[in-house]
Amino acid sequence: MTPDLMKAGAQIKLEHERKVAASAGQSGGRQASYSRVVTPGELDVTHGAILYLDDITVSFDGFKALNALSLSISAGEMRCIIGPNGAGKTTMMDVITGKTRPDLGKAFFGSTIDLLRMRENEIASIGIGRKFQKPTVFEQLSVFENLELALKADRGVRSSMFFRLNGEQLDRIGAMLTLIHLKDSAQRTAGLLSHGQKQWLEIGMLLMQDPKLLLLDEPVAGMTDEETARTAELFLSLKGQHSLMVVEHDMSFIKTISEKVTVLHEGSVLAEGTLEQVQSDERVIEVYLGR
Repeated sequence: MTPDLMKAGAQIKLEHERKVAASAGQSGGRQASYSRVVTPGELDVTHGAILYLDDITVSFDGFKALNALSLSISAGEMRCIIGPNGAGKTTMMDVITGKTRPDLGKAFFGSTIDLLRMRENEIASIGIGRKFQKPTVFEQLSVFENLELALKADRGVRSSMFFRLNGEQLDRIGAMLTLIHLKDSAQRTAGLLSHGQKQWLEIGMLLMQDPKLLLLDEPVAGMTDEETARTAELFLSLKGQHSLMVVEHDMSFIKTISEKVTVLHEGSVLAEGTLEQVQSDERVIEVYLGR
């Protein structure tokens, strides 16, 4: 890991801890949750959790893809999700992003935003970003233009046509190019990037929208060892400022980035803890890791 990114990650974490400490002491006026007044539709993580799933059940033709699944992720946390094929990992992310409606259960973003009452596009607009396994970038555009387009994404068609970047926005794109290791490829056509670079670009495009929660599906699949190491650096620099749910099979990568791992099996949480704890769990060994 490069010293600059280690320093950046430490600074981000420190700033996050300062903000949490400061907000804990603010009353906000009237009595509310922890004496804080919450604006309708505003993300409220006063209680610590940014994502809360409770007894989520999803059935497809009688098969339970999710079976009373319950888990929570704290604000600023990096959570890795592992499990065998068919464990329910993708269905869980589909529920969180509004692509799939559960038969039963609750899903909250923070303590006040009911995700099950929202459409897919509304969920994306409130601060939940999702990256699928296969990178989806605009291959005919340059790296810079992809990031610029992501910055415009919340604008209407007409306003986007006349949109011009100001100095602050140019600086933001420049900082993002550095963060995702593509500063030297800013004017390169995205279709010419390596697989790993396309993954970084798509993550950068998501980050331009300033999501509070990022869902990442096998982000290092197909990457070289060097690209995987750089992706770990990137994720560690985001920790604290963003919450990340990472579905992955690469145990070395998980060991590098995660403090807590959740193991899914047959649509439910089988085990939870550090990577070392779940790797030594007999149930996890039997159904996933192998003896």
